[in-house]
Formats: sequence, C-alpha cells, structure tokens
Amino acid sequence: MSAWYAMDAAETAERLNVDPSRGLSGAEAVERREEHGANRLPEAPREPRWHAYLRQFQDLLIVTLIGAAIVSFAVTREWETPAIIVLVVILNATIGFVQESRAEASLEALRKMLHTEATVLRGGAAMRLDAADLVPGDVVDLEAGDRVPADGRLVSSSSLEVQESALTGEAEPSAKSAAAVVAQDAPLAERHSAVFMNTTVTRGRARMIVTATGASTEIGQIAGLLQQTKQAPTPLQRQIDTLGKTLALIALAVIAVVFVLGLLRGQPIGDLFTTAVSLAVATVPEGLPAVVAFTLAMGTARLARRGAIVKRLASVETLGSTSQICTDKTGTLTLNQMTAREVYLADRRFTVSGHGYSVEGRIRSTDDDPPDSQTLHVALVAMALCTDAVVRAADDVVGDPTELAMVVLAEKGGVDVAALRRRHPRIAEVPFDSDDKFMATFHREDGRVRCFVKGAPDVLAARADRYLTADGRRPFDAAARAEYAAANGELAEQGLRVLAVGVKDFPALPDDADLKSSLDGIVLMALVGIVDPPRPEASAAIEQCHRAGVQVRMITGDHAVTASAIARELDIPGKAVTGAELDELSDEELARQLPDIGVVARVTPQHKIRIVRALQDSGAVVAMTGDGVNDAPALRRADIGVAMGVTGTEVSKEAATMILTDDNFATVVDAVREGRGIYANIVKFTRFQLSTAFGFVLTFLAASITGLAGGAPFTAVQILFVNLIMDGPPALSLGVDPAGPDVMSRPPRPRDERILTTARLLRILLAGTAMAAGTLAVLAMAPPPVAATMAFVTFVFFQVFNLVNVRNDLRSAFHRDTFSNRSTFVAIGVVLVLLAAMVEWDGLHAFFSVTNLTAAQWLTCAAVGSVILWLGELVKMILRRAGARP
Repeated sequence: MSAWYAMDAAETAERLNVDPSRGLSGAEAVERREEHGANRLPEAPREPRWHAYLRQFQDLLIVTLIGAAIVSFAVTREWETPAIIVLVVILNATIGFVQESRAEASLEALRKMLHTEATVLRGGAAMRLDAADLVPGDVVDLEAGDRVPADGRLVSSSSLEVQESALTGEAEPSAKSAAAVVAQDAPLAERHSAVFMNTTVTRGRARMIVTATGASTEIGQIAGLLQQTKQAPTPLQRQIDTLGKTLALIALAVIAVVFVLGLLRGQPIGDLFTTAVSLAVATVPEGLPAVVAFTLAMGTARLARRGAIVKRLASVETLGSTSQICTDKTGTLTLNQMTAREVYLADRRFTVSGHGYSVEGRIRSTDDDPPDSQTLHVALVAMALCTDAVVRAADDVVGDPTELAMVVLAEKGGVDVAALRRRHPRIAEVPFDSDDKFMATFHREDGRVRCFVKGAPDVLAARADRYLTADGRRPFDAAARAEYAAANGELAEQGLRVLAVGVKDFPALPDDADLKSSLDGIVLMALVGIVDPPRPEASAAIEQCHRAGVQVRMITGDHAVTASAIARELDIPGKAVTGAELDELSDEELARQLPDIGVVARVTPQHKIRIVRALQDSGAVVAMTGDGVNDAPALRRADIGVAMGVTGTEVSKEAATMILTDDNFATVVDAVREGRGIYANIVKFTRFQLSTAFGFVLTFLAASITGLAGGAPFTAVQILFVNLIMDGPPALSLGVDPAGPDVMSRPPRPRDERILTTARLLRILLAGTAMAAGTLAVLAMAPPPVAATMAFVTFVFFQVFNLVNVRNDLRSAFHRDTFSNRSTFVAIGVVLVLLAAMVEWDGLHAFFSVTNLTAAQWLTCAAVGSVILWLGELVKMILRRAGARP
C-alpha cells in the first residue's frame, strides 16, 4: 500500500492518473470497479441455509426429544409415536428456521436503507453516488457533517477537521490540510494530509482523491476483528431467557414426580420416558427468546415502512416507554417552507390560507370584503417581480425560502408570476446586502421605469416619504409612521418574519452608480408576515402524545418569540426560556422547572445535553431529535436519538438510534405507537405460552397425584400437537398483532417494568388453573370410551379461547377490534380443522390415540374450553372498574 500521505497532491493525482478538477470518466470508473470491486468493508461469511436449518436441531431439548423417540421405538417396537415425535421436531425446526430467515431479511433491508452517499466528480460534473460505487482515483468533495466514504489524499482543504476517534482513539478532532506532507512512518493520527473511511468531518470542507476502498482501507484492515463482535441480548431478551429457565426447572421437577409415580404404578418405562420428554418440550418455552427477536425484527421492518429506521433491535423496547420527546422545530414540527400568513396595507388587512409552497389557498380580508383591492394587487406585483425565486410546483421550487413565500402569495392573489416576469423583464437591480437589508429591481412599464423594493420594515420606512392607500399616495407623516410601526410590532409578536414592499417611479433608468442612492423617497405599499408553518399532521401527533402521557418539548435555535408562536399553534404547553436563561439555573433549579418548560430557544448543543441529562435523572425516557454535526452528543446521550434522514448530516445519523426518512415529527409519534404495540405483543405471546405451560404442568401433576387416567392424561403425540399450537402460527400471530386503539391512551410504562408483573403472573396462574381444572373435570366425568379424547379436545379449545383472551389486558374480547388481526383467526381455523381431522378421520385415530365424538360431545368440549374466555372477561371487568391500566 502506497504512503499517499507522504506525497504531495499533484504526485498523488499523477500516480492515480486523474485530473482533480474533472475526476475520472465513466469508462475509467467502470474499469477500476472491475479491478478493485465494490467499496464495502469485508463481511463475515454468510451461514449456508442448510447449516442454519440443521442448527435448529442442536438445542439440547430437541436432541433429547429425538433420543426419546429412538428409545421409545427400541423399547416398544411401535413406530407410530416415534414417527410423530420426529415429525413434530422437524416442524419445530422449520418454524425456527423461518423465523430466523425473516428476521435476517428484515435487518438486511434496513442495512440497505442506511447506505452512505458521496459527492463525486465524474467527467467534470458533480453527482451524488452510493459510496459503494467509489473507486481509487475518484475525486470526492467533503463538507461538515459528511462521513468519509473511503481512504483518500486531500487535494484542497479549508479549515478541515475530522473526528477519527474510531481509528486513532484521539478524542479531539484532527486538523487536516491538503498542503501537509508527512513521513512515511508517521502514525495514523499524524497523517494530516489523509482522511480515512468511516471517520466524520466535523468542520470545514475539502476535496480528496480516493486512494483505497473496501478491504484496502485502514478500517478494512481491522474489519475482521469487528466481525467477531456479537450483538449482546437485549434486556427484554434476557428477561425472557430467565423466565424460560425458571419455568424449565419447575417443569422438570413436576416431570420427575410424574415419572416416579408412574413407575410406582407399574407403567412401562419406555412410555413414561417418552411422555416425560414430550411434556418437558411442551412446557418449557424454548422458542420464546427466538420469537421475541423475530417480533422485534418484524417491528423494525414495519417502522421502516412508516419512515422510521431503527438501527438497533434493543431500541424498539425503549420506544414503548418514551415519556419525553425533545424535538427541533424547523422541518420537524414545521414544513421548512416559509409561508405568508398576513398582509398589512394602510387601509386594510388580509389573512392568507394554505401551507408551504403549494399555491392552493386564499387571501381573505379581515373585514370580510372581497380582496380585490388595487393596492393589494400592486403589492403582489412587487413581490412577484422583486424576487429571484421560481415556483414550478409545490415540490419543484428554486430560490430563497422567504422569496418563495412571496411568489406563492402573489400566485394565491391571482398573479401569473411567470407571465408577469416575461411582460416586465428586469432591466437593473440592487442586490440584497446584509448591511443595507433591502433589494430593488427595475422594470419598464407604460413608458416609465418602475422600481420595486423589498426589505426590512425599518429600513424601508427610513427611505419612505409616502405610503399607498386606496385613495392614492399620502404623506408618510408621524401618525402614519406610528401606525406602521405598531402593525410591524404586532406581526412580529405573533412570531412572524416581517418584510416591507415599496415602489418608486422614474422617468428613466438611473445610472448604475446612482441606483442605490436613488431609492430615497419610496412609497410604502405593504407589510408581509411570513412564517415556517407547522406541519398539518404535527398538531394531531402532539395531541396523541398528550393522551399517551408523553410530554413534548420544543428545543430550537430559533428566536423565542417565533418558537413560542409555533408552540401555541401546536398546543405545546409550558413557558418559553432561552439558552442564556438556562445557563443561569443550577442543576437543581433546572430539574425543578423543566416540567413547566415547553419551549427552549436559542440553544447550543451543550444545552441539549444538559436538558437530556436532567430529564433522565428524573427517571424519564427521553427521545431527542437533531440534524447537525453538533447534535451528535445529545443524540447519543438520549435514550432514543432521532436523526433527520433528509436534512440530517451523516454524523447525526451515525450517532442516532433512529432515522426519520421524512423528517416528520408525526413519524416519531408513530414510532412510539409501534414500540408500545411491539412490547404489548411480546407480553401477549408470553402470557399465552406460559398459561399453556402452567396448564400442562398442573394437569399432569394433579393426574399423577390422583391417579386419574393412570397419571398420564395425554399421550406424547397429543402433548406435542399442543406444543405446535404454543410455538406455531397461532401463537406467532400474536407477534404481528396490530397496535390496539388504546395503546396511545395510557401512560408510558416504566423503563424497568418486568414482563411478568405480579398482575400478569396471577392471571397466568389463574388461566393455567382453569385449564387444568376443566380438562381434569371432563376426563373424570365423561364416558370412559371417549373421556381421554374429550379431555384432549377440551385442552385444545382452552388454547383457542385463550388466544383470543390474551389479545388485550383490559378490553373485552367481544370488542370489534378483536377481529383486526386476520392471521390470528386464520391460524385458529387451521388448528380446528386439524383437530377435527384427528378426531373424525379414522385413519388418524391410532396415531393420536383418539376416537370419534358426537356433536354434543364437541359442544361440551368447546363450552368447557370457553370458560377461560368468560373468566378472562370477569377479570377484565373487575380491573376496569378498579381503574387499572394495561
């Protein structure tokens, strides 16, 4: 590998055969891509599909079950039971394989959505390309916020600083310079003329020549080490794993009792062994951790379709407990499209409807008279001509946002801006200057030269000697000036940005040198109040947050007056403070006042970090939005860092937990809703599985103690059929249950809440007890020839009704939303069809040890199984009346 950093830029360009001012040609780039391959870091070899499938059989319990089938056949010489056990094992392995495959496919889709782009010079034209398409010799432009897409040698730079801590361990950004030439043996941190892949530009801009891509980059050299890092299980997955192990110990103890009592009764040891192992597999939720991961992965895929890319599965858990959202204003709560809201004329005032750059909207007089004022029309003409912005469509605009607002306003007032500009082309102009604070354009009209001026109200007022009314031009005297100043102040207090427009006529175009000085004595025509309006959907999203117990706080670099106006419009409660005022508060005072603060304006990144820390110290789970390089520390500090996908820098996206593809606040709220729904689904699945497991354990324990059915109420094959219900499609359908309508009508759950709360544990025990009692009652009371079959069918019906019961903790199962998840009822239908085939098809009787039932017996089994549904309804009603929350 050449030490490019030890050469000057010219030598680097010569060796790589590229002109830094034009870049590579398309043909050269294709040739080099074929030679060097894609610019991607080395990835660990993908596990072959066949290996992933065979791995499903490595679980200790599965191996034990296969062993049990072999022992059972060796002892009894009967093949039916071992064959069914093997079939169930294969089905279980297939389900696990499909879960893993779908989860991996979802994560791969997310990885593709998070690709990096770079600004590349090809054939003399700048273009945005996927970083994977870069090749050695490519010329790339960098600016603050970019992630460096490959290793490169700088050819030009301006105040460039790059954060290289991931490579060098240096906390401070490294200063870079294209002029630097260092020794060949210089350590990585001292190669000041070079930049490296996956580091981030924190300041300045530069142009570089790509010197290495993919595995040849510095980070590519250590990619093998990165591949060895495994993702740690999430707290939720650890909870599930602990639950499974605890239940396994309990189940194994019960199985030991069943086995010993069976031996004492003289039952064949082969049958006992097969039954014991089958019961172990059925009662131990060995697939629960995998299903949780599957549910989280499916949830991230749904979030991505909604416009929220969650980078880490663990974050989905956190989303559901978010209690504070600290959001930026511009582009997140607002459209980031300046819009005229009010027009002030000397004799009338007008309000303007519509949003953003769409010309849909109306100009309406505040006194309800038609807005056909000639004075208004002249003012709109001034706004159309004294601007450079172009509006072709709402999503196809060019120019300054404030000017775009004025052009759209003119269109709403009936002015055909394009035609007007063709009729009255600009013949001269005074461009906007930050010192003068105005712009003027000159046009020919009716044999004279008319000049239109727009700018700061106080600047135009100082140059005005008259103002325009419906009755003509009047002197701009003290009274008029006072009225004008009052109107300007009133618009500003509403958080509007105020601009003034004026006009002056000349018999001929002044000399170029006199253009600016000729603008004294203008005629003031209008004041225009402009604002970046709230997104139409933001208000409803914030209202959802209020109902959900989530506090929304606006944190912005904008002025307090403007921010407060938007907050009032969006119904964000609380007072407004500035960053300077925060600096005057101690940490204790800040913690005390934060609940009453709704807007923090003129903030720095340090203010954002301090706010996040204070909220977290109070026990809140905080989501923070940001888009700039300097927002990265606050995004990392927050529980959920949210970066903007459209306007956000690569640094902010790298630091964030979640990326919004539409920069829309409503998408954050959608993500919170989805997070709550995902967590609720995991709770449902866990309740369902553990209820079934406890029902099994209690049924077998009671039967063994009482001697009912010889201590074995179900055969091994029947046990494994029910296990398919626990781990198969019916239970999995709970993992994709849509979020209920009440999911955003309750407070956020505590971040440390356990899946098995005391209330949920009691309901699991109650459900399991009902299953055992009902099944044993049928077994004891039904006619002996059909008792075992009826008991088995009853237990299956218990699972079917419990599947409906657990879909909501408090809402009745007879609510219309119960039927919102079609997959649940399709899965139930499949189970009932299989059950009916087992019982009514004579050819399966020997396999499943069942016999035919009459219609009355079927109804009896269903009626007993439905007890769990009615019992669940009674518990829900009691909890609702007690004011319990889900």
